Amino acid sequence: MTVDEVRDTLAAMGPRLRAARERYGATLTGVGCATGIAVSTLSRIETGRRRPSLEMVLRLAKEYGVSLDELAGTAPARTPRALSFGDDKAVLPLTRYVGGLHAHKHVLPAVEEPPAPPRQVSHEGYEWLCVLYGRLRLALGDRTLVLTAGDIAEFDTRTPHGVANAGPGGPVEYLVMFGPQGERPRQRTPGFFPDSYPTAPAAARGSTGEAPQGAAPDTSP
Repeated sequence: MTVDEVRDTLAAMGPRLRAARERYGATLTGVGCATGIAVSTLSRIETGRRRPSLEMVLRLAKEYGVSLDELAGTAPARTPRALSFGDDKAVLPLTRYVGGLHAHKHVLPAVEEPPAPPRQVSHEGYEWLCVLYGRLRLALGDRTLVLTAGDIAEFDTRTPHGVANAGPGGPVEYLVMFGPQGERPRQRTPGFFPDSYPTAPAAARGSTGEAPQGAAPDTSP
């Protein structure tokens, strides 16, 4: 490995360590208590302002349950495995944790009765989610939304947020794209929305066949 390759590997170590911590679901304070590494040091490492020592990398790799090859970006590609959490939620990673946008599939189990309001958390980053199946309860600060299949939501994760199955009827499946540094998906195909069509599509009309208020009139013969 050349000097430049070593430098690039160390420069990428911070984002990989941050991604591994977020996958693990830990805070900087929690990791500091578990490893004995100062929170300020962990923060500087994750933001690239300090290079970690081998001892620090070994401690963190053990804490997060990842290999040194994964942190160095030299691990071979592997089929992701589902991760389970205490609330029975299953998360299937769809990307490797090497910084940038992360993609996951989340599955919330079915419930017998409407659950309590979800616990909200806040952290750096930006999130985009799309419901595939079921009804998802999304709490954003003092607002609560119920999303169904096909609904999309995006938000700054510095806003307190939490999710839960909205009620009886089966599990909930949804996709998440998360940018830990505030990255977000960029739309490159404008015009694919009902109000951009020259005439409102049939799906947007009422049962009488009339376009809803504000929609363009149907001028077809």
